[in-house]
Amino acid sequence: MITLHRKSFAFRLIMAFILISIVPIAFISVSAYRNTAKIVEKNMDELTRINLSQTAQSIKTVIASYEDLAYQIYTSESAAELTVRIDNNDNFAVSKNQLSRLLRGYAYVKPYVESITVITKKGEVICYDMITATSTKTSWLDNFELSGEEIYSKVSKEQRTGILTSQYATAMGGKDRYLFHLTHRIVDYRNINQKEAVLIFSIDEQLLDATCNQEMIKNGIPNCVIFIIDKQGRLVSFPEPSLLGKKVVDLDQSPKRQTDTYEKLIKDTKVLPGKYVSTHTLYDEELGWTFVTVSDHSSVIASIKSQQKTALMTAAVSFLALVILALVITNHLTKSIGKVVKAMKVVEQGKLSVQVETDNRMPLEVTAIADQFNHMIQWLKESMEKEKEANIKQRNAEIAALEAQINPHFLYNTLDTINWMAIDNNQYEISNTINSLAHILRYSIEKSNSTVELSREMEWLKQYVFLQQTRMKNAFECNIHADPDLLHTPIHKLLFQPFVENALLHGFEGVRQKNILDINISSEEDKIKIVIVDNGKGMPEGLAKELNRGKVMEEADKSHIGIKNAVERLKMYYGTACSFWVESELKAGTKITIMIPKEESMG
Repeated sequence: MITLHRKSFAFRLIMAFILISIVPIAFISVSAYRNTAKIVEKNMDELTRINLSQTAQSIKTVIASYEDLAYQIYTSESAAELTVRIDNNDNFAVSKNQLSRLLRGYAYVKPYVESITVITKKGEVICYDMITATSTKTSWLDNFELSGEEIYSKVSKEQRTGILTSQYATAMGGKDRYLFHLTHRIVDYRNINQKEAVLIFSIDEQLLDATCNQEMIKNGIPNCVIFIIDKQGRLVSFPEPSLLGKKVVDLDQSPKRQTDTYEKLIKDTKVLPGKYVSTHTLYDEELGWTFVTVSDHSSVIASIKSQQKTALMTAAVSFLALVILALVITNHLTKSIGKVVKAMKVVEQGKLSVQVETDNRMPLEVTAIADQFNHMIQWLKESMEKEKEANIKQRNAEIAALEAQINPHFLYNTLDTINWMAIDNNQYEISNTINSLAHILRYSIEKSNSTVELSREMEWLKQYVFLQQTRMKNAFECNIHADPDLLHTPIHKLLFQPFVENALLHGFEGVRQKNILDINISSEEDKIKIVIVDNGKGMPEGLAKELNRGKVMEEADKSHIGIKNAVERLKMYYGTACSFWVESELKAGTKITIMIPKEESMG
């Protein structure tokens, strides 16, 4: 008997499709209505919560925009100065008129602003009222629960913007007007603790109601009511304005009791017909308001029944479609996987030139496997080539090392013998030259990768330049300067000699004018700056750019290979902490700037 684990991938995938499709269809046919109803109810609740959160955020954003406008008034130097003058009876009528005109200018900036009022410490009330279009008397203060003195006393003690709950203001044109108020003491920045007056920014409650309704319409939520409760359980915003400002709930009650109270309120006011199945609340700490939404889901639940019939009818068709789809998908998938397997077998034979061809019809997962396989083969091929190249270089290095194994003492003794022969024949110039050469050889060979003080490197460099001047019959002038504070600073041996040699041997080649080489070593913050400048023949702009990018080809002139190797040595010692830059102009000269990190002084 052939067991399942011996079956092909395509067979397993088809069986999985069939099993996965049969089980859900059977489950849905048994409990579709109940589960669908729960899912819809849950989604509606979630949508309602999201809508409530968005409404709260929209309300905060809207109020913040009005707070910004109020801020311009209560931080105004003019407002602060005028309130002081009014209380001091300084040009009382003029000051009061000026302040009223100032308030009037702000009253027209944003819609829903119905009144802007200032109450001074001495009880003077200055306003501009949009409802009555006057500046002599507010439309709301006489009907408010607090007197002007009580409002001043409450607001002047607060350091932040306060909100007074919506209440009946007045009746105008046969319509009752309800306002809520933003409050803040007027701030005089010349005396921050002075409490000369307070500002009351009165806004039509319709702003809150319109914002709530706008969110419901935008989110497509029918049969839903959103209203706002303050910390005392009073209505701040509600579809029935006659209840605004009235206490409708005790917030010390349990959440269940509060929910019952809200649903009873909706039922009694008849603002939402039908059966209410969900109530949600959201408390905003910043505003001190509780946002309440009551939703009726009965119409949504009713539509589920009609959908149930359609689901049962499509169940059988879906099953057949899944089987056909499984056959198509598995056939295409197995072909795609077959391409990768075939390429793997070719690689198994040692042929690394193979690549898996991908196309748009190949599944993303298989495409990813194919791309990674191609990348791996390419990387393996490059790694093998690099390893082969490294082995060749290593062999060449070993040969060069064997060739260089000449006893340095033999060279020193030979040079010393030649030196004494020159002295015996009164050839002191030759003797000096041989001494310089011996010093250079000894300095170069002994611990060539070690660090020395900059002063020793400078001494060696002067010997090197002396030899070059002797060899070139003083055809150039060399100026070397180093910051005295850097003389005890450690530096790697022979670090910038290749750059000096390049300037002498190639920079001055074919130049008839007086050749000058300047070497300057200075300190720049935590770096040592080495600048080598010659007035030689310069180099092509393209070559300078290639050197700056470190992309000199192996086939290039050996002099430039030497610079490239010197730069690589810099990076080997100092990594990314060093920099190298070439500036050159044909027939004008070359400037090389080297920056290396400054290490702790050895002296």
